This record gives sequence, structure tokens and C-alpha cells, in this order.
Amino acid sequence: MTDRAAQHFDREAADYDAPRRRLVPPFDGFYGAAVAALELGATPPRRVLDLGAGTGLLTQHVLAARPDVRPTLFDGAPAMLDRARERLGDAATYVVGDLHDAPPPGRWEAVVSALAIHHLEDDAKRALFARVHDGLVPGGVFVNAEQVLAPTARLQAHYRAWHEREAKARGATDAEWDASVRRMRHDRWATVADQLDWLRAAGFPDAACLFADHCFAVLVARRSG
Repeated sequence: MTDRAAQHFDREAADYDAPRRRLVPPFDGFYGAAVAALELGATPPRRVLDLGAGTGLLTQHVLAARPDVRPTLFDGAPAMLDRARERLGDAATYVVGDLHDAPPPGRWEAVVSALAIHHLEDDAKRALFARVHDGLVPGGVFVNAEQVLAPTARLQAHYRAWHEREAKARGATDAEWDASVRRMRHDRWATVADQLDWLRAAGFPDAACLFADHCFAVLVARRSG
């Protein structure tokens, strides 16, 4: 996340969670697939790193399914982590840091992320994927629940129209949608196909898309071992 994006999310931290279910139309399937993807690891994960963790929404879902997990939340916006601490309390460790930098040291059984890595330019995404690979134990799994770019401009226009229509059908107000559009100005989406290629190039032999609904996708990659 860039400094500018981090400052933006710091300002919006207090109101960020309320419209999530409206602005992510496939909310349950999206987050459910991200949690289910942890089953692909060689062993049940205990040490889990959440990159760009924001207010801790994904980690909350992980803990609901796997209460024995010891999560570490990593984010560049301190106010977002303050909200995560209100949500999760002492169940997690909180670290302020930028996705361009090395993640917290450790050997992780799983690294997860939701709606965060798309803030990076493509070269930075590739570099992050390599760092994630190196930080995982053999057999560890990386789960990236993302907003993605369509493979063509025509499909991208369809994705955008679908997203606005479905969000408003679920009760998103014009103000909520407009705020979402402002946040998306910080996004640098990439296609599913490109990201799977980058994951394989980073050293993950097993990489796949486990869930896709228009502009929302869950990608998973498993380190050898």
C-alpha cells in the first residue's frame, strides 16, 4: 500500500466495515472460499499472517472456523489496525508495516490477504508473492481474496456495471458507492491469469483460482513440501 493509500484508509477506518456486505456482493462465498482454502496446506495452520489486514475482517472469519490459529495482522494504516484490535482483542498480534516491505519475520503455515494486494503495482505484486513464498513453511498455503481485472476491456465494463448494480440491490446508498469508487482509485487490479502466472514464477507449483464471481476471486498457492 502506498503512503497516500494508507492515509486514505486511516481516515476511513471508522466507517469502513459497515457497508462491506453490500459492497462485496458475493460476501459469504468470497470469504468462505478464502477460509476453506486453508485446507490445502500440508498441516492445519496455526501461525497465520494476514497481509493488508485492515480491520481484521478476514482474520475474524479464519478464527471463527479455526479458533486455535495464532494470527498476526500486518497493515500500513494504524487506524485500521486499531479497529481490528477492537474486533479481535488479544486473539491476534498487530504489526504496522507496508506491503512493499518485508513481512514480519517467521515461518508461517499460512499467509492470507483480502482486498489489499491490488493496491500494489504489478512489479510490487510479483515481489510480494516471492516474499510470501519464502516466508511459508514447506507445504504452507497462500490465500489471496481479491478484486480482479477482467481479461478484456468489454468484460471490465460489464464487471463494473454488475458491481454497482448488485451493490445497490443489496442496499448500498449512493454515498457508500461513491466512497467505494474513491477507494478504488487507489487500486491496481490484475487479471486472475496474470496473478496465477506470477505465483508460479514465485515458486508455487500449485496455484489456482478457487472462487470467482465477476470482479471477485480467491486465489490459492501452495509451497512445495
